[in-house]
Amino acid sequence: MTKANLLGPWVRRFLLEYLVSECNLARNTQRSYRDTLSLLLPFVAQQVHKQVDQISVIDVSPDVVRLFLRHLEESRNCTVATRNQRLAAIHSLARFVGLRSPEHIEWCGQLRTIPPKRAPRPTITYLEKSEMDALLNAPDQSTDQGRRDHALFLFLYNTGARADEAAQVKIVDLLLAYSSRDHSLVQVRGKGNKLRRCPLWPQTVVELSSLIANRPPTDHVFLNRCGQPITRFGIHTMVERYVQRTLAGMPSSAKKRVSPHTIRHTTATHLLRAGVDINTIRAWLGHVSLNTTNVYAEVDLEMKAKALATCEIRGAVPPKHWKEDVALMQFLRAL
Repeated sequence: MTKANLLGPWVRRFLLEYLVSECNLARNTQRSYRDTLSLLLPFVAQQVHKQVDQISVIDVSPDVVRLFLRHLEESRNCTVATRNQRLAAIHSLARFVGLRSPEHIEWCGQLRTIPPKRAPRPTITYLEKSEMDALLNAPDQSTDQGRRDHALFLFLYNTGARADEAAQVKIVDLLLAYSSRDHSLVQVRGKGNKLRRCPLWPQTVVELSSLIANRPPTDHVFLNRCGQPITRFGIHTMVERYVQRTLAGMPSSAKKRVSPHTIRHTTATHLLRAGVDINTIRAWLGHVSLNTTNVYAEVDLEMKAKALATCEIRGAVPPKHWKEDVALMQFLRAL
């Protein structure tokens, strides 16, 4: 078997050259593709009774891939969204091989015809203003950790940043204005290493200024207890911990699964309610497509429809004859 027919060299080139050098994908996306292949290759080896390093390109046949996708759902209890994410990675590998190896074009086409499975659109969970305020006030701001947690909550709510985006922000990314005539900004690195700038509220600027005082610009803004950069997992844990603290005073939060991404949804929903146009919200959150942001517009329309239903006039009130309108007759006599 020639080296061009072995899958191993193609996988190495795909992960090390294509995803990193050519596509410049975010590190988390690279890990997702890597994890997909880490699951796929042993499964294929078991199906074709070969060692992993002896698998050929055509061993990853459409039938084997379909069995793998079924295995993800039935044996590993993966959701439809995860199944489709794994399939997208396989499609990307097939396209990479097909573009560089003409003899595998037919194989590439067969794999890429495997369709994603339709999945119900997940409902958007967001916090009401009172619930978000309770979360912002939950940290004990008389302690250093409490002030850091409050600043992080405020930053997430202000920018709508993902947990990983907030964890990666460095002091040099903050453009803090100390004059009321200037605007403060933060540069956020999002998916695909795309950069966007988000405005910062004056209150956020005050909290961040205190947090980064006398620290070098290369430091991460948010540090953990050990003085190391906080991780996205640390942010998730922090949010869950404070949500539990707010349940006694805000029991409505118990019905919601609150995570850092819930705060992101909250930012978008509250911006929309405040009258910010949908395209500005798209840029604010770093969405590539406006279709992604339109989900929040649908949520807002549902809210407005429910509000209108509560104000609906149930029955027509018959008008009074002018002679029966005592208040009107008194008004006329008093002229």
